[in-house]
Formats: sequence, C-alpha cells, structure tokens
Amino acid sequence: MRTPILRQDAPTVLFLLLAGVVTSCTSNPYADTNKLHRKQVKAYAEELRTYPTPTPREQSIPQGDYWVGTTNFSMRRPNYVILHHTEQDSTGQTLRTFTKPETEVSAHYVIGKDGKVYHMLHDLLRAWHAGSGKWGNSTDLNSSSIGIELDNNGSEPFPEAQINSLLQVLAMLKDTYKIPAANFIGHSDIAPVRKVDPNKYFPWEQLARNGYGLWYDADVLEAYASYMASLPAEKSALAPDTSAATGSLVTADSAVVGEPLFYPEHFDPQEALRIIGYDTQDMGAAIRAFKLHFIQTDTTAVLTEPDKIVLYNLYKKYI
Repeated sequence: MRTPILRQDAPTVLFLLLAGVVTSCTSNPYADTNKLHRKQVKAYAEELRTYPTPTPREQSIPQGDYWVGTTNFSMRRPNYVILHHTEQDSTGQTLRTFTKPETEVSAHYVIGKDGKVYHMLHDLLRAWHAGSGKWGNSTDLNSSSIGIELDNNGSEPFPEAQINSLLQVLAMLKDTYKIPAANFIGHSDIAPVRKVDPNKYFPWEQLARNGYGLWYDADVLEAYASYMASLPAEKSALAPDTSAATGSLVTADSAVVGEPLFYPEHFDPQEALRIIGYDTQDMGAAIRAFKLHFIQTDTTAVLTEPDKIVLYNLYKKYI
C-alpha cells in the first residue's frame, strides 16, 4: 500500500506556492518591451548578415563584375559621451519614457539617485538622446556618441552614490573605446539654444580631475584675484568694464605701469568658444552654455573678466 504523502509534504507545497507568488511579483516589469528590443536587434543583425545589395539609385551606376566583401572591418565605435539630466521625477518614470515608441527618445545608460545603472542599449547602437545639435564640425552626435541620463529633476544636486556609479561607467567607456578626455560633454554644450542639462549642480570639475572632460587651471583666477586685491582703491575703480564682450584686462596705460596681461589684448572670445566646440551662431546661448559647464555660479550671457580668463585658459588646452 502506498504511503500518503500529501500531509507530510504540505509545508513543501506551500513553500513552492509562495515562491511562485514572490517570483511573479518580482518579475521584470519590462519583459514585454524587452521582447520588442530583442526583435529589433535581431532585425538589424539580419540586415548586417546580407551582403551589400545595390539600391535602385546605385543600380544606375556601373557595377563591378561580382561582389567582393572586404575582410578588414569592425564595428564603429563611439567617440563622445554626452551627459544629461532626465528632468523627470524618478528613475522609473524615465525608464517608462524610454520604452514607449511614441516618445522617440532613449539613452544607452540611465543612472538612478541610488547609483543603480540601467544599461538600456548596446554601446555600438545609435540611441536617440542628443537630438539636433553641433559640437565642432559634428552635426549628428547621436551617431558618434553614448548618451547617459542621470535621474535628476533639473534643479537639484546629484547624490554621491549616483556620481560614483557615473565615474565607474565613464572609466569603463573611456578604456573600452579610447574616448579622448575632451570628448566628455553635456547636452547643453551641443545644443545651447535648446538645452540646459546637466544642471548647474553637476560636478564637472570632479569629472575632469578623473580624466573625463577638461577644466581650467585654478591658479589663473588666483593670480587675477591677487592682482585685483593689490590695486589701490582709486586704481581698482579704473578696472575694465566686466560686461564687455571683448578686450584686455588691463587699462590703456598698462604698458607704462607694467600691469599684467591675463589674456592677449586682441583675444576673441567667439573664436575661442568655436575652437572648444561650441556653436557660436547664437553667441548669447554659447556663452550661457559655456558658463553652465565651467563657471556655474553665474549663467548669464555676459562674459566677465574672470570668465574670459577661464575661457582663454581652456582655449589653449583645446588648440
């Protein structure tokens, strides 16, 4: 006769049932969109597996006698990293936004305030994060960059855990793709008319100290402050107008009294901004973007004397 097992295995059965409930509650809420993601990737992979077929326009061009596929190629690599703040209320809201086809916006990475990193897209695929913009001669930054979104509503500091995770991601990307230090930039840098992210609280100087982005030499402002403090009151009153867009630091009689020049007399701020990478068609927007990145305490569209000293110091690093 068989021994009944239901009673003695009831705790085990109950455990398995509870485990199933827990598993269902903790399942990935993005399972459906993940399936769509894999489907899209598979479609691109299928396209890459086919050898180049002439388009209708190419067919009007004389073709070779046969197709020849080169054996010397690799995947294209990103050359920029563009940093954003999400301007949304939570990481979850951003993840939902980036998984809705109608939004037509995405990023490679999303980093939460708690430091958790969501790698949403393969680094070698093109995310839709930069939009219309320009940096130097590049006008399609989506095709040459990795986009990183930081959970931040646009008006608050960035938590330490979030920045620590960001630094780890940047280290990985810089090492993997050999991205130059100067090519770690912000969304506002490439789209100064449209964007102001990441906001004024973003620690650009900390990133630059770790090799991600350039920064100015602090001693140039220290020298300027020391010089201004050394001036007698009546001489200080003759200091140049800080609202000027161009011009030298010193007054007209500087050659006589031997006052220092902190940048050349004919220094052109617009040319300097252009060399760094900014689109200067809207000079006011370019200045604001520059100051959001490098000054941060003042983001008006006016270059003060200290601003121009910083700009000249950076300009020399980019040429």
